[in-house]
Amino acid sequence: MNNITTSLPASSGVSLKPKYYKTVLNTMPRVGWFEVHPENYMGSGGPPHKYLTEIRNHYPLSMHGVGMSLGSASGIDESHLKALCELVRRYEPEQVSEHLSWSHINGTFLNDLLPLPYHQESLQIMSANIDKVQNTLGRSILVENPSTYIAFSTSSWSEPEFLQELVKRTGCGLLLDVNNIFVSACNQGFDPYNYLANFPVAAVGEIHLAGHSIQNIDGIEIRIDDHGSPVKDSVWDLQEAALVRLGKPYPVLIEWDTDTPELSVLLHEAVKSENLIKKLFLKKDNTAAA
Repeated sequence: MNNITTSLPASSGVSLKPKYYKTVLNTMPRVGWFEVHPENYMGSGGPPHKYLTEIRNHYPLSMHGVGMSLGSASGIDESHLKALCELVRRYEPEQVSEHLSWSHINGTFLNDLLPLPYHQESLQIMSANIDKVQNTLGRSILVENPSTYIAFSTSSWSEPEFLQELVKRTGCGLLLDVNNIFVSACNQGFDPYNYLANFPVAAVGEIHLAGHSIQNIDGIEIRIDDHGSPVKDSVWDLQEAALVRLGKPYPVLIEWDTDTPELSVLLHEAVKSENLIKKLFLKKDNTAAA
């Protein structure tokens, strides 16, 4: 398997929200890149496109979809794929990604990224849908490992094994969400570091970090992937292990989608990410240069 390449800078980016548009254009913050959900720009015009066009002129851009439903047995929604294709042509993002999940069936759309079992049938469905998206876009996409709360007894592969099979069949890349690994591990009782050790890292093109919440339901502690708080220390520790395994700097996104704070808070998290990258790789590079 060949290593996945990306034209995103191997530095830290942050989620771009409408409340940040003017601040970004007025201050031009020192951040590597921005990421948006394409579903928020599928209208034909208006302020969202005005601001995104201006920001795109100054920063690299990644598009991270939440509505393609790659795991749907009923296939890809044609209108959604067409709208994404038009956006990709318009903005030429450095990266396009989606989730290992499903969210619609037979015209009924659900407001969740739902899990799927990891077996031959779901592999065939996912592979066919990924192929269709990639062929339509004329480019490869990244597929993100999900945050999960249950496991299916019918699965015949582990999640890393299933992702490896997807990469082999479709040539897609992978988006390594470190927070999702930690959330899933806590909820299901597996070792996140062992999961990471088995992840097909040669296919990784981007990393995500986010905050999560902890809820107690009937005496059981559940981790919720809500993207509404700073990255937890335990996730930063796992991120360090991920970078060590990857062996070089990667594009790292700080996600924050609920209870969004001032842009300065996200930028502070991005600085923490950059400092971790420097800690792991800058000294090594300086030593090699000497």
